[in-house]
Amino acid sequence: MATLDDVAALAGELPEVTEAERHGARAWAVAGKVFAWERRFSKADVKRYGDRPVPPDPILAVRVEDLGEKEAVLAAGHAGFFTIPHFDGYAAVLVELAAAAPAPLRDVLVDGWLACAPPALAAAFTRGDAAT
Repeated sequence: MATLDDVAALAGELPEVTEAERHGARAWAVAGKVFAWERRFSKADVKRYGDRPVPPDPILAVRVEDLGEKEAVLAAGHAGFFTIPHFDGYAAVLVELAAAAPAPLRDVLVDGWLACAPPALAAAFTRGDAAT
């Protein structure tokens, strides 16, 4: 079971990450672009679940490169990874932290970071020569 503190630790391993508050929730950014944030469900989100159980907090939203990447992440079938109608057409996935395994969580955070990092920083990271 992952927590927001686990997310902070994983995100903190990536170069030039800053943590901030966004809409009263924790968020992580690189070069001023938020790539992961705590996502609380609105009343409308909860209503769309109807009689089905709503995933418990905390929920993490993570940017991905594009809608194709979003589909690939969701198709991988990792426990806790999902989307909701509010995110239709938006390149981000949701993660129920209580159900997420450490490796897929780290992978999606790296994907989100790469989607938002400046190209030179992302290239240095993928080559293995970017400092955290």
